[in-house]
Amino acid sequence: MIWYGLLVALIAAERIAELVVARRNERWSTARGATVSGQRHYPVMVALHTGLLLACPAEVWLADRPFLPALAWPMLAVLAAAQALRWWCIRTLGPRWNTRVIVVPGLPLVTSGPYRWRWLRHPNYVAVVAEGVALPLVHTAWLTATVFTVLNAALLTVRVRCENRALTASTAPVQA
Repeated sequence: MIWYGLLVALIAAERIAELVVARRNERWSTARGATVSGQRHYPVMVALHTGLLLACPAEVWLADRPFLPALAWPMLAVLAAAQALRWWCIRTLGPRWNTRVIVVPGLPLVTSGPYRWRWLRHPNYVAVVAEGVALPLVHTAWLTATVFTVLNAALLTVRVRCENRALTASTAPVQA
C-alpha cells in the first residue's frame, strides 16, 4: 500500500508541475490579448481531479483492495503512456497549453505532434481519461475508476464544447 501512496503522490506532484507550467503560459497568453472561457466549469474540474487523487488511496485502504499483478502492471503501463501523451501535448502546444481554456486570438490551430490527427482534436483528454481509469486500477480501486470516469465524461462534454467554441471563435477569419 505504501508504494501505491507514493505513486499517487508522484502523480500529484506531476499535477503541481502542470499548474506551474499553466500559470507561466497564462501570463504569456494574457500578454498577447488572450480570452478566457469556461470559468464556471474549471473549479469543478479541479475538484474532480483532486478527488481522484484522494479517492485512490482512500478506497484501497478503506475497502482493503488487493494488489493484483495481472491488472496492476498493464494499468501502470497505461498510466505511463498517459503521462507521456500529456507531456507530448504540453510540449507541442508550448506556451499555448493550459489547464484553463485560454486562447490567443488569431493564432492558427496547432497541427503538429499529437494534434496532427484530425480525428483526435483533443489528445490531452485521451491522456486524462486513460489516467482516470489506470491510476485507480493499479491497485484495484474499481469504484474510484468508475465514479471518476462517469463524472469526467460529463465534465469533458462541457469542457470540449467550451474549448471548441473558443478555438473556433479565435481562429475564424477576420471580416473586412
